[in-house]
Amino acid sequence: MPALDIFQGDAFGVVSLTKAINDVPFQPKRLAQLGWFAEEGVSTTSMMIERQGTNISLVAAGSRGAPAKPVGADKRQLVAVPSVHLPQRATINADEVQNVRAFGSETDEELVTNIVNKRLSKLRRNIDATIEYQRMGALKGQVLDSDGSLLLDLFQVFGLSKTALALALNVDATKLRSKVVGAKRTMEQKLGGLEYSGIRVLCSASFFDAFVDHPAVQRAYDNFQDRAMLQQDLRGPGANNGAGGGGGAPSGGFMWAGVVWEEYRGKVGSTDYIADGKAHMVPEGVPELFSTTFVPADYMETVNTLGLPYYAKQEMLDFNKGVEVEAQSNPIHLCTRPDAIVELSIS
Repeated sequence: MPALDIFQGDAFGVVSLTKAINDVPFQPKRLAQLGWFAEEGVSTTSMMIERQGTNISLVAAGSRGAPAKPVGADKRQLVAVPSVHLPQRATINADEVQNVRAFGSETDEELVTNIVNKRLSKLRRNIDATIEYQRMGALKGQVLDSDGSLLLDLFQVFGLSKTALALALNVDATKLRSKVVGAKRTMEQKLGGLEYSGIRVLCSASFFDAFVDHPAVQRAYDNFQDRAMLQQDLRGPGANNGAGGGGGAPSGGFMWAGVVWEEYRGKVGSTDYIADGKAHMVPEGVPELFSTTFVPADYMETVNTLGLPYYAKQEMLDFNKGVEVEAQSNPIHLCTRPDAIVELSIS
């Protein structure tokens, strides 16, 4: 039978445990699948954002030889953005180790490692769900805590305001294509000179249903979708466990008015990642629009090192009655142009 002193070996040190939790198979999340958030690590516990306003104005005609109108330099502003500390803990009691029986060729250390890795996998699933939730918050402009309290207001950080548009999906006579084109123009105006490769709308279930049931969209189905395609679930991969949606959008959802529409499935307990009746129009392919930066853990071993997505460490309980395992992540989620994400509503 393995003894508790097995946890004193290198296999259960902070380096090995951190490697183990980072090697755990990733639990798919839609925003991660889309690859919108570029990930990197930094050695500080916060990051500085340099905001430089770029005002574009029309140039008035002048007389040849006359002095040109001077153009003032853009003002720069440094804003500090702190990381979010996401710790999780689990306890492995002495009895759990005592009852481990050696089987086959596995050693006691390997068996205990399996117990630890199972706990780390569970902790990581909770962290992954939280990261997805906070990334969705960054996309919407406000990163929220698990209780709904505000952690980071990106509109305030960048001095911007939310862009919202009601599509009036509850009115059959609504000229929906014109509404969508208007939303695209608003998005392009907010992006300024930045180019994008496509547009995707992540929808709540109620918004998606109202959208596809609107006569303007339904007529498009009748005219351009064959019967076999209509029998498929076109809500998107988040709604049908990763299967492709079809309808002109190989990565899920369906194309209408030059936009990919996709039902986003995200909910933990009673918390919806996208509010009921809402959707968010997102430009794809915009450089540095979204980012996730990881800072080091609050361990002595990780001081001034580049941050990793996950960390894990263990510590013996009082009187040697077991081991407490901790997993943590310390991310900073950003959307550098939150006003370019257009919030759509049914009415």
